[in-house]
Amino acid sequence: MKQTTYTLLALILLTLIAAYISTTAGVYTAAGILIVSACKFVGISCYFMEMKKAHVFWKIAILIYLFLFTVIALILI
Repeated sequence: MKQTTYTLLALILLTLIAAYISTTAGVYTAAGILIVSACKFVGISCYFMEMKKAHVFWKIAILIYLFLFTVIALILI
């Protein structure tokens, strides 16, 4: 229960960071939001979708998907 609370607080903090980044007008605004969103994805998939208990294949598949999506999105920005 304690770990879930800390994860939820971290996700709220990351959401606030993404909101702050979105208000800044910079060159790397979209990249910053994308990286923060990737961190949130890991938190949600590991702790709330219980991927920690899943088979190693599914853990690796999720991380490869996240990596490929983030890299392709960063290239297209």
